[in-house]
Amino acid sequence: MPPTDASADTATATRSDLGTSASASQTPGTDGEDTLDLRLPEEFIALFAEADDAADAVAHDAVAPRAAPHDEVDHHASAPREAALGEAGTIGLRNPPEGTEGTAQPNSAVPPDVDAPPTSGFSLNSHIPPGDDLLDRVADWGPTNTSAGAFHLLPVDIERDLPLIDRWMNDPAVAEFWELAGPRALTEDHLRAQLAGDGRSVPCLGVLDGTPMSYWEIYRADLDPLARHYPARPHDTGIHLLIGTVTDRGRGLGGTLLRAVADLVLDKRSTCARIVAEPDIRNTPSVAAFLGAGFRFSAEVDLPTKRAALMVRDRSLRDLL
Repeated sequence: MPPTDASADTATATRSDLGTSASASQTPGTDGEDTLDLRLPEEFIALFAEADDAADAVAHDAVAPRAAPHDEVDHHASAPREAALGEAGTIGLRNPPEGTEGTAQPNSAVPPDVDAPPTSGFSLNSHIPPGDDLLDRVADWGPTNTSAGAFHLLPVDIERDLPLIDRWMNDPAVAEFWELAGPRALTEDHLRAQLAGDGRSVPCLGVLDGTPMSYWEIYRADLDPLARHYPARPHDTGIHLLIGTVTDRGRGLGGTLLRAVADLVLDKRSTCARIVAEPDIRNTPSVAAFLGAGFRFSAEVDLPTKRAALMVRDRSLRDLL
């Protein structure tokens, strides 16, 4: 399971009722999870079956439309999904200073800023993972402005980003929470597992003012094993964060970026009502960073690898906290 400390990650949180049992009653109309296990009455199922039969009969009797001439066929309509996504652009990035990589904090992805000229030699081409629509196309979310500068979330490209992310994972301050220190293959396997999946988790490089300085994971908390440990709701979205550049740690940047990314998720994912995270309960700075970013402490939860503080940021409270 990904890390859970503010300098090393951010995962998932929920509303203040997270500490209650998943079977606890909820106010009608306020919790989508109440309907997840309901079964339709037999008479409803029979009605649907009759409607389907009637529709099939109508379709059979209908006159087949004229086949379009070859020149009129829309070849794009049958193109593979990857082709429909299009080619992502390129934005220029600066290499982080040598010896400044290392800690941990939150995650997200950003489309290329085509109007911005390259700032130097580190060029990042946005990579769009297959099945990314489970998270509403993270690669298309675009950049966001923060008090620290322009921030971009770019889906990870293994060939381009593995050396940098592996270096961060082997920083002792990061390794304690992410547990990916060691051979580069450990980090590579961790990244490939997400990129080869169905899009429920998207690993991203965080780029601040053109410099890659953090690693993020945006994921569907309701589809994650974490959902077994709290009353998950449809489209709950989790965040993991790692601040890689040493000089970017300990100056409040984690909280600033956590708030910006949480806002980005809420802006781009209209179906998501809350962002969740699960930092280690012992990591006071991490919990404080989430609180400063508008998250609320919900409950303590025992996870397989730690006792976590479930933190949640609600859409309904985003303008109040």
